[in-house]
Amino acid sequence: MSGDPIYCREKHMNIQQNAKKPQVAIMNAVHDLPVLVARDKGYFKDEGLDIEFVTTPGMAQVTTSHLVQFDSVFERPLDSVYNDGGIDQYRMCEWGIMKRAVEADSSGLRKRKIVALGASMSKFAIVVAGNSQYYEPEMLKNQAIAVTPNNGSDFTTLKMMEGFLAQEHVKRTNAGSMLKRLEAVRDGKVAAASVMEPWISVAQKWGLRILIESHSTRSEAAGDDLDGPTLARMFRAQARAVELIEKDPTPFIHYFIRETGGLLEPHEFQAWRLLHAAPQPYTRERFDDTYNWTVKWNMTVPGATFENTVDNRAWN
Repeated sequence: MSGDPIYCREKHMNIQQNAKKPQVAIMNAVHDLPVLVARDKGYFKDEGLDIEFVTTPGMAQVTTSHLVQFDSVFERPLDSVYNDGGIDQYRMCEWGIMKRAVEADSSGLRKRKIVALGASMSKFAIVVAGNSQYYEPEMLKNQAIAVTPNNGSDFTTLKMMEGFLAQEHVKRTNAGSMLKRLEAVRDGKVAAASVMEPWISVAQKWGLRILIESHSTRSEAAGDDLDGPTLARMFRAQARAVELIEKDPTPFIHYFIRETGGLLEPHEFQAWRLLHAAPQPYTRERFDDTYNWTVKWNMTVPGATFENTVDNRAWN
């Protein structure tokens, strides 16, 4: 009988067994360290979550030969996997998530919403050659800075530079992965490059000059099929990992060293640049400020609203 308690219990177990595992993306350690630590320490399992972790290519890995030359961000590795249903939840720079959340629907692609302000305040820096004639950010007027277009290094570069130069004098170019950018600076092919850790530490090891650096917060994105309670458990696991990282990041440096393919020794990594906090709701005020700034730089299309872009269902 359908009302039998044993039948109901077995039916509930079958639903759990047949339920699709949440598929969570992992890319660069500087963005994903709390996820990596929560995974390896079993914090997601402690929350009752059975998650499939999907590794996608990132510009921080020394093994990434992929050059971002696509006209659409939605053709890039992480985005194409999401669009095909291969991942359900991911994080990247705040403005990158904003662009994708705003434009996916109008492009007829799988929808995604901003579901949290993320845990990683990733450090970016603009570097030049050690013998460069550039000593301050405003000296880069009309000089190309190597970035990943429409990603964290691009947006954070604009944030850092707009206090020094008028909008029309801030120039960016694509020189490939973080390693390729540093090589281009070292070899005099570009004036400057925007990189994140562990590549800021590599730049210092190589004797490059840091002109300016800044933290850049992640945003978390998810599809509509990932419910609020599941996201809440995921973010609690990340918050627990953040507490561990902030006490002492040393045990987790190996994630960054691996990305350099041997170019950096553990003692050469500048762990003091790491900064993390628990995921939190994405506020209307932050949306208004960030979205309007993004539109100003022609980084996304106008007309979006807080209601159709943000969903703080993990806290509802």
